[in-house]
Amino acid sequence: MKRWYGKLLGLIAGAALMRFNPLLGAALGLLIGHAFDRDWFARRRDDPYAVLGVDADATDAQIDHAYRRLMAQYHPDRHVSSDEPQRKHADKRAREINRAYDRIRTLRKRS
Repeated sequence: MKRWYGKLLGLIAGAALMRFNPLLGAALGLLIGHAFDRDWFARRRDDPYAVLGVDADATDAQIDHAYRRLMAQYHPDRHVSSDEPQRKHADKRAREINRAYDRIRTLRKRS
């Protein structure tokens, strides 16, 4: 689905800024429109803490608990007898959970 609201917002911002400096107004309008359409202002989708459902200031014990709880729910071995779409969803979700947990552990080792 194509987005249009960023371009509309960019057009409005550019028109408002063109009164002061036409070239700058047009450039900023295009940049604002592009930024909204590309989700530059949205929360990062690959936030590992959001995948585990914890805050960034959660303790290691809370992160471990959330990881174990989610893996108990989505582990592929628990969905062997499920239908194909549910097995694929569980496998995909388990990979996301493992990736997020590994990423958090890597980030916390650096600190």
